[in-house]
Amino acid sequence: MIDETNSGAGAPTPEDVRAETAEAAPEVAEHDAAAKRIAELEDQLAAAKQDVLYAQADIQNVRRRAEKDAADARNYAATAFARDVLSVADNLSRGLSAIPADLRDDDRMKGLVTGLEATGRELDSVFARHGITRIEALGQPLDPNKHQAMMEMPSDAEPGTIVQEMQAGYMIKDRLLRPALVAVAKAG
Repeated sequence: MIDETNSGAGAPTPEDVRAETAEAAPEVAEHDAAAKRIAELEDQLAAAKQDVLYAQADIQNVRRRAEKDAADARNYAATAFARDVLSVADNLSRGLSAIPADLRDDDRMKGLVTGLEATGRELDSVFARHGITRIEALGQPLDPNKHQAMMEMPSDAEPGTIVQEMQAGYMIKDRLLRPALVAVAKAG
């Protein structure tokens, strides 16, 4: 015997299934299109975020570079002027060293010598205020970053040691302004 109570009420007929599928097909297609559009927008958002990060990094690098350039301009603006003034310091030093010891004690020359020495001290003070320092050379080993060897001389000193300074060298802050022109001890 067949139970007829279960046959029509609960089980869907093939026509019902086809109708439901036809109704669901546009919803599935809309859902797939929406999911695809969301994925595209998420990709565009990720690319835009990446572009913003790159732009911010570039701006930060430009800012740092500009700050460094400004600091260098402040610190080293006087470089050309300082090089020119070094020749004045050299001439003043040569003038003082050319005065013989017996004339230094002469009352007529004493005022001149005192004035020249005071000018030299003031010049050194101005250099120090602006970060210009003299390079120590005598007795030091030759440093090609600070010294320029002009000749070798026989000496009892260790080879490569500076035994004579022909022209003083100077640094401005941490940069070389002018190398010291030196003679170094010769080997053998």
